[in-house]
Parts: sequence; structure tokens; C-alpha cells
Amino acid sequence: MNQSEKAAAFAAMHVKGDPLVLFNIWDAGSAKVVADAGAPAVATGSWSVAAAHGYQDGESIPLELLEVVTSRIAATVDIPLTVDFEGGYAAGPEGIAANVGRIIRSGAIGVNFEDQIVGGEGLYDIDIQTTRLRAAVQAGEENGIMLFANARTDIFLKERDRSKHPALLQAAKDRAAAYAEAGASGFFAPGLVDIDLVAELCAASSLPVNILIMPDAPSHADLAKAGVGRISYGPGPYRRYAAMLADMYRTAMEG
Repeated sequence: MNQSEKAAAFAAMHVKGDPLVLFNIWDAGSAKVVADAGAPAVATGSWSVAAAHGYQDGESIPLELLEVVTSRIAATVDIPLTVDFEGGYAAGPEGIAANVGRIIRSGAIGVNFEDQIVGGEGLYDIDIQTTRLRAAVQAGEENGIMLFANARTDIFLKERDRSKHPALLQAAKDRAAAYAEAGASGFFAPGLVDIDLVAELCAASSLPVNILIMPDAPSHADLAKAGVGRISYGPGPYRRYAAMLADMYRTAMEG
């Protein structure tokens, strides 16, 4: 498949009630392992990519290096690649369009694009974020692909007290609707794990909803019943890999 065909194929993988499961990777080697195991697509996680290259999360890894990582993954696996692009490495729409274009030309057909202010406090106002999102979508058009813009809201992730999540649901619905109007392809709500709230969000959103697997998250089957269209594992795989590597080292030293 060429890049445009990969983009179309990736979009078609998102079906409400039959979610695409993405076991997030961090470099070309991990991408090949997951692809060879049968994955239909690969997705990076920003935390994992940063950690694998000695950086903290939050756009600390240089954009130039992220381009290299993206290009190596795209050259290594012949399946769709979506990149966790955090806040687009820019505040304004012109910078976002330019940066998303760079990632597309590196081989990606999708991006996660979040509404938290990276390096700052809180979330972007909806109107500002929709302008930023439109710029990302436009970058796909300018580069000849149907970019899968997975619009992420950090409403739930920033509120660790899950008893307060029901009160945040309407705000999430409002953002989902606004992001859909701006051209988003999916809506990512990391931190939301209450299955009833997940189902309500899925019912309200015209976009396929993406849920992050984390402690106490519902099972794949329950998320599918709730209408989820995509399931992500985020930094979990890298953390498990790092723990396994440390255990292997300690075992080797005992020999």
C-alpha cells in the first residue's frame, strides 16, 4: 500500500463496537515485533518514544529526532503508522500545520493531537483547539492523504479523582462535537475508565471513541459493548518491557 492507501485502510479499521486495538510501540524494532505478531497497524506512544531515547514526555524529544524515529518505523513495517504527536510542537495553527506535515512526510498517516497546553497549565479553550485541529487536518490535505487526526482531550486524565468524572462528561461531549466539526477522525479520552460513562460518551459522539488501557480499565469485550472504536495501551508495553529487561539483567548477574 502507498501512504494514501494506508491512511484509508487505517480509517476503515475504526468501527464502533468492534474496536481497533493498538499495542503502542516506540521504535522500528518494537514496531516490527508487533507487526510480525499480526498487528494491522502500529501506533507510537509519546511517553514510550521519549523514554526509549532518553527524554521525558511532553515534547522534550526534539522534533528532528521524532522525524527520524517515524521514518525508520515507516520504512521497517508495511502497515499504517500513527504517531502520538502530543500538542503538535507549536501553539499556533501555522506551526502546527508545518510540523504535522513533517511527520506525514516521514511516513505517518495519523496523529494523536491533544488539547492540554504542553508545558503549561490546563487545556486550550475549545475555539482555540478547534483552530489548531483544523490546521493539523489541513496538513493532511496538503500532503495528499486523509490524515487520521485522533483528537485527544485531557479532561479525565488531569482529574485523578474518578468520582468527579461524571461531572466532566458534558464538557467531554462538547469537545468531541467541536472536534468532529473541525475535521477530527477520532476522539481520544484517556483516563476515562467508568464503563457507563464510556458508553454514554460513545453514544453521544459521532467519532469513534478511543479509550486507554490503564489500571482498572474495562476489558476489551466490555469496551466493545460500550461502543468503543479504538483501544490503546499507551506507555504500558514499554514499561513492561523495561521491567522485563531489568529482571533479565538481575538474573544474568546472579549467574
